[in-house]
Amino acid sequence: MITVTATEMQNNFGRYLDLVLSGKEVIVTKNGQEVGRFIPKDVAVSYLTDSLTGILKGSYDLDEAKTERLKEK
Repeated sequence: MITVTATEMQNNFGRYLDLVLSGKEVIVTKNGQEVGRFIPKDVAVSYLTDSLTGILKGSYDLDEAKTERLKEK
């Protein structure tokens, strides 16, 4: 994980993009506060699924969920 300022990221975007492409995570700060992260695509998908773990319990049928939502309206 690499931390850079917004100005540094702006001035050397290609360098940091190459780091992300090689699998590294880049955290961007502005005025000492984290404002964003650049992460590899594969990690982003994993991050999303990990954050949803526990929200969708058991088997989930998308068509059944749509039907239930339409009944509610």
